[in-house]
Amino acid sequence: MMMLRRDKKDEEDGGASNPFQGLEKSSVLQEARTFNETPINPRKCCHILTKIMYILNQGEHVGTTEATEAFFAMTKLFQSNDLFLRRMVYLAIKEMANISEDVIIVTSSLTKDMTGKEDMYRASAIRTLCKITDGTMLQSIERYMKQAIVDKVHSVSSAALSSSLHLYRQNPEVVKRWVNEAQEAASSDNVMVQYHALGLLYHIRKRDRLAVTKLVNKYTRGGLKSPYATCMLIRIASKLLEEEDSGHDSPLFDFIESCLRHKSEMVIYEAAHAIVNMKNTTARELAPAVSVLQLFLSSPKPTLRFAATKTLNRVAMSHPAAVTACNLDLENLITDVNRSIATLAITTLLKTGSESSVDRLMKQIGTFMSEISDEFKVVVVEAVRALCVKFPRKHVVMMNFLSSMLRDEGGFEYKKSIVDCIISIIEETPDAKDAGLAHLCEFIEDCEHTSLATRILHLLGREGPRTPSPSKYIRFIYNRVILENAAIRAAAVSSLAKFGAHCEQLLPSIVVLLERCLLDDDDEVRDRATFYLTVLKQQQKALNSAYILNGLTVSIIGLERALHNYTLDPTEDAFDMKTVPLDTTPLAEQKTHQDTAPTAAKQAEKMVASTQEIYAEQLAAVPELATMGLGPLFKSSNLPSELTESETEYMVRCIKHTFKDYLVFQFDCTNTLNDQQLENVTVQMESSEGFEVTCYVPAPCLKYNQPGTTYTCVQLPDDPTAVTSTFSNTLKFTVKDCDPNTGEADEEGYEDEYVLEDIDVTVADHMQKVLKPNFLASWEEVGDENEVEETYALGSKSISDAVKDIIGFLGMQPCERSDKIPEGKTSHSLYLAGVFRGGHDTLVRSKLILQDTVTMQITVRSSDLTVSEIISAAVG
Repeated sequence: MMMLRRDKKDEEDGGASNPFQGLEKSSVLQEARTFNETPINPRKCCHILTKIMYILNQGEHVGTTEATEAFFAMTKLFQSNDLFLRRMVYLAIKEMANISEDVIIVTSSLTKDMTGKEDMYRASAIRTLCKITDGTMLQSIERYMKQAIVDKVHSVSSAALSSSLHLYRQNPEVVKRWVNEAQEAASSDNVMVQYHALGLLYHIRKRDRLAVTKLVNKYTRGGLKSPYATCMLIRIASKLLEEEDSGHDSPLFDFIESCLRHKSEMVIYEAAHAIVNMKNTTARELAPAVSVLQLFLSSPKPTLRFAATKTLNRVAMSHPAAVTACNLDLENLITDVNRSIATLAITTLLKTGSESSVDRLMKQIGTFMSEISDEFKVVVVEAVRALCVKFPRKHVVMMNFLSSMLRDEGGFEYKKSIVDCIISIIEETPDAKDAGLAHLCEFIEDCEHTSLATRILHLLGREGPRTPSPSKYIRFIYNRVILENAAIRAAAVSSLAKFGAHCEQLLPSIVVLLERCLLDDDDEVRDRATFYLTVLKQQQKALNSAYILNGLTVSIIGLERALHNYTLDPTEDAFDMKTVPLDTTPLAEQKTHQDTAPTAAKQAEKMVASTQEIYAEQLAAVPELATMGLGPLFKSSNLPSELTESETEYMVRCIKHTFKDYLVFQFDCTNTLNDQQLENVTVQMESSEGFEVTCYVPAPCLKYNQPGTTYTCVQLPDDPTAVTSTFSNTLKFTVKDCDPNTGEADEEGYEDEYVLEDIDVTVADHMQKVLKPNFLASWEEVGDENEVEETYALGSKSISDAVKDIIGFLGMQPCERSDKIPEGKTSHSLYLAGVFRGGHDTLVRSKLILQDTVTMQITVRSSDLTVSEIISAAVG
């Protein structure tokens, strides 16, 4: 608009700032009275309308009365035939449609513009009319909409089709009657009309798979001239392929592959993108798509180079060998002027390159790291992490590269990703521990992020005492006590205490340093120092393990709830920590590292209740179970067991909840028959091993496709060694026939039943995983009083299979990263920790030797001899 134009002098005087900054709502609405003046000044009115839309889009609250007054004044502007003003009026009506009253009064004016001879009005009038039209008014403009869809003016037809798509969401039945007009529009020569027509046809039919299949088959045989429509057809075909799981022999796949030879670059890329994102694609099927993307890598258009590089980067995660042929083209992009393309190229090469090319690639990365944003730097760090897992012998090069990146300027997310990467390398590659800890020590000397400093101090306390020269880390840790804020000082005190608990030769020095911390200004630091000093001076390994080396393994939210309940119910009994649920997310499983694309925002990390705590609240809300005195929930199964096939008339899955003396089976049931209603639904369970069913909690009613839950409570046998069993299950219910359309059920019903799959109760159902950061200290803490040792010949053909089977069967947490087996080893030691039902700490040390099969010597220590016997006998 003319009013918004600025000449060169304005820009030099600072005119680039927002001309509408500081607008007041009241003054702008006051200016709206200008609309009532005669004659109408189009330029002035356009400027005022721009101001109104600006304050609306800035989130300024405009009351209904104010908006209605401005809207009625705006309607006077229809008297002017100025083209710019009329189009601004359309925009303003759309913005105010939801906040002002009686907007439908402009329907006649819009309908007149929509059917008039001025083509510049018609398309905008259609969009505006559809914005303000509700379901009751839609039928009155249906005839005009049908005519507009097949109009010879392409902009009018396109506007009508896209508006129909919006109307379909609120009034699908009316819009479905416009299918014939949409099909006629789909044969248009205009690329946008054809695209919008296909989109409308698909949305009308998308709930009918057969209709969608016919639509796709019709247009895959030809008839689409629009590249946009062809791209949409590729997406629809890909979705059908995924839903039908028909494999790559389908005609739809042939169609997508044929689009790789289309004349439009947009269509070629869409087809390649669809193929590489399909499930279970083989290298042979990927080859044509990769070849096309390889050609795009040398395109003069930056958008094509970026799209191809990003797609190949994703392919390299699952099929690195398929991308190897593009390595030469990718290396040429390392020096691309667009640093986003260069970053993606280098990270793709890191995933597909050989071990011999690592050094060269690292040098090339270093040349442009300072020129890219933090988000892309994070992508590079993630690629380095994956590369180190792939080539562990190159950890020295990786560590040096990461340490140089740590010294560079950067934000929190960037630094956090580097620290995560170094910690990951330390955990995966034992040879890299000393170098990694040294780099992190250097980093915390000048670290401005408290959370990173405390995390590194925690790592030093865990790993430092077990290095050949633990004393060299003490200086870095104590410097934090002198120089940093209270949170970091407290973490440093805890880290020092772990050195004193683990290294007897350092204990006198640690005691001196902790005594100095008693004079700290912060309460938390003084309290920690006092506590740790008292424990260390006892010089008892059991105390060191329980209170310093291996902390509490309970759920923080559960502990808070248990303490709150304890204060509400006054009692002379001491608080029992065994009533607190254990932490169900061990440290080793909290985070899975994956290659991720850069994102503009990161989700805030919040402490949320675990799945088990949610289950505990749900079970406590069931009256029949609450009156049985089950006690605190010990464990819930991680994944539900499916007791029926997915295609059957009833879907049932089971979740096992373990208490001290009971097992509660939660059955989530779904009725997939729309002509039946199930009532009084229970699952009858039978077992021959002494398990006794004490209570059934029925699901009152299961309507069509509405899930319901029934519970079966089973008391455990008196024999403490009887922990495993197999239950046969039968779903019993009352069937009432019902009308599929209304859902109304008959008054009379009949009894029926349905046989379900069996449920196995194993040792793992009685065991909760617990991570022991220092397994050796815990082993000494438990002692050999209840130790049981056995030797077994396992059927596993490899040590890795044996380790996986043992962990899965016992349901215990691997410690000291003993679940990682180096390649080529014929012997291995596996360390497991857990808590058995009833609160009994249990530790397992398993020595495995591979000959023809795996032989295992298992040693179990527990606070209860019976538990030790159960665990040792379970494997055999």
